[in-house]
Order: sequence, then structure tokens, then C-alpha cells
Amino acid sequence: MTHPRFDCGHLCLDFLATTHPEEQLDSAPRLRTWITAAALVPVDTPLDHITPAWLVGFRELRGHIGQLVRTEPDRKSDSRPFDISLARINDLARAATPAPRAVRTDDGTLTRALDRAPDCAALLAVIARDTVELLTDPAACASLRQCAGDNCPIVYVDTSRGRRRRWCSSEICGNRERVARHRRRTGLARA
Repeated sequence: MTHPRFDCGHLCLDFLATTHPEEQLDSAPRLRTWITAAALVPVDTPLDHITPAWLVGFRELRGHIGQLVRTEPDRKSDSRPFDISLARINDLARAATPAPRAVRTDDGTLTRALDRAPDCAALLAVIARDTVELLTDPAACASLRQCAGDNCPIVYVDTSRGRRRRWCSSEICGNRERVARHRRRTGLARA
């Protein structure tokens, strides 16, 4: 099982990464894992009410995010797919997000909890609002990159010095490229 990644620079991009290298939102338990790992809810929040039916909404949102960050809207020609995705993101962002509150633990310290169990619309709204934040931030949009790794669909915000980052992860895709380059060089040397 692939562990969720949170290195793309925005929550919505980390959510988009749940398709690679395998589908990570294929069951309610895996969706619960991602929601908790992404800190959409406090760690001890019960999420047993999340059912497989929630997967439809989360996957739909993910598809719209992909449409928005992987394509540049052409203001002169037909950009209906972009406009449809943008309208849907805006609709999802309108819902109320989970309401946090401070609660006292047994030892007297304060911890974060939710006012009530989050519904699907509230959790989708958190991700949709992050998408709105990304899309309306000119600096972040100008720094959006797609990984240069073979068959890697990851989109990330390039915050590297000089804005020359090529891979979603130097340890994963970057390492694959370095190994492939080494093999090509050693293959040429043998020939």
C-alpha cells in the first residue's frame, strides 16, 4: 500500500497525487487514512461514518482539480472543461468547513477537536478552498510544475531556489532519472 504524500506544496495538489503510483482512494478506510494524514480533522476524530459513497465526491473533486492545474485556460477559444471544473470547485468551496474547538484533556492541556463529526461536503470544502487559494495566487500558479519523471503525473509548486526543480521528488523520480542516465552511460561505454 502506498503511503499518502504531502510534498506538493498545496493540500489540493497532495490530494491530486492520490492517483500515483496507484489509486489511494479505493475504499472508505483508505479515504479515512488520507483525511487524517492530511490533517483535515484532528488525529483522534472518529470517521466511522465515512462510507464508500463518499469516494464518488472525492474522486470527482480530484478530477476537477486536475483539470484546473494541468491546463491553462485559453481565454480566446472554448474552455468549457476548464470553466465547468472551476464552477464545480467554487460550488464545493461554499460549504461550511469542519468547526474546530479547544477542549481540555484529562491532564488539563488543551487539544483541538471538532464541534461534530464532519460531513462529506465539509471535508470537500476544505480541499476546494485550498484549490481556490492556489488558483488565485499568481506566484504559486507561476510556480506550478509537472514532474519530468517518466509517466509521473504529479503537479507541484516549485519553491526551489532558482525555480529549477524538475521532479516531484528527488528521492523517487529524480533517483530513477539518475539511475537511467548511469545505465545509458555504462551501456555506451561497454559498446
